[in-house]
Amino acid sequence: MKNLIEYFVKKKKKLKKQFLPLHEPNLTKSDEKEIINGLKTGFVSTAGKDIKRFENKLKNLTKSKFVISTINGTSAIHIGLKVLGVGSDDEVLIPSISFVAAANAIIYNNATPHFVDSEKEHFGIDPIKLDQYLKKNTYIKKNLCFNKKTKRIIRAIIVVHVFGHPAKITEILSIAKKYKIKVLEDAAEALGSLYKNKQVGTFGDIGILSFNGNKIVTTGVGGAIMVKNSYHAKLSRHMITTSKVKHKWEFIHDRVGYNYRLSNLNASLGLSQISKLNKYISHKRKLFKKFKALLKNEKNIKLLNQPKNCRSNFWLHTLVLNKPSKSKKNQLLRKFHNRNIFARPVWKPLHKLKYLKKCPKMNLKNTETLENQIINIPSSYYL
Repeated sequence: MKNLIEYFVKKKKKLKKQFLPLHEPNLTKSDEKEIINGLKTGFVSTAGKDIKRFENKLKNLTKSKFVISTINGTSAIHIGLKVLGVGSDDEVLIPSISFVAAANAIIYNNATPHFVDSEKEHFGIDPIKLDQYLKKNTYIKKNLCFNKKTKRIIRAIIVVHVFGHPAKITEILSIAKKYKIKVLEDAAEALGSLYKNKQVGTFGDIGILSFNGNKIVTTGVGGAIMVKNSYHAKLSRHMITTSKVKHKWEFIHDRVGYNYRLSNLNASLGLSQISKLNKYISHKRKLFKKFKALLKNEKNIKLLNQPKNCRSNFWLHTLVLNKPSKSKKNQLLRKFHNRNIFARPVWKPLHKLKYLKKCPKMNLKNTETLENQIINIPSSYYL
């Protein structure tokens, strides 16, 4: 660990930085040029050609049939769940190891998060535990999955590709099909991550992406919904545009809508950023090899590698303690922070948050173990 910390200290000094962040965007002259070109068009809000150009680039990159850009990843999950029919008295399965946005989006739809456990290898949903749990605790009626205890419909499952590493998506899809559950893939952190050469987020019924300032490609703020059929695409775009019916001058809105559109200026930045994605991933893979070499003599910590049959974007490089230890985890975090190097633990498991404690959940033994094993370390492109 000493070698890794010294590496960060030397980088910080070389870069003349007082503080080394977790993940900083790489903004260059090409980004500036695209933004200036966007400004010159006069379209700085939610209309303009760069939005469509950005969506088309995403379509070509991800091979998704339809892409609808949004103001952020949270709004994409909100609308994605709504399009899948999630509403009052429904439950949505979600891993407790996830950023809180997904749980909030479930609640925005007046539904209830239902927490499931993660596997220890790469922190995605554990398909074996999921299958066993659903077999014991649900029943199928009229082609719908019901929770035996709450009697609510389990309408959907959110599959999170954690830190850019693909979850066991094919196994989870098979289970979801068996139990008549819709699948929304949260690939917010995983643009450029592939499972068997296919972009994650394009396997389920709907997928979402995020382009927040800390993601591998940024639009400042921004997200996207990826869908397979024209009905879902049309409904998603309609709802994010305040459900406004097209008319030359009248303002007619035919249902509750949301002002969730991406701005043209954000899309301008995205056009430049997305062209550099492969370069960013290449650098991150080199960074993985560098970190691995620096940690080669560490016996109690490993560096998280990509899953089998996958190409990860390595968005956040991750240390995993061989044995869970809250004290050891916090000791390491203090060592980083005392040197102005930002490292962080995994998100606090969602089932432990005060306002989510009463939500239904399975046994979350793996989650509670992982909470005291995971540390994310600085992973910026320039490192």
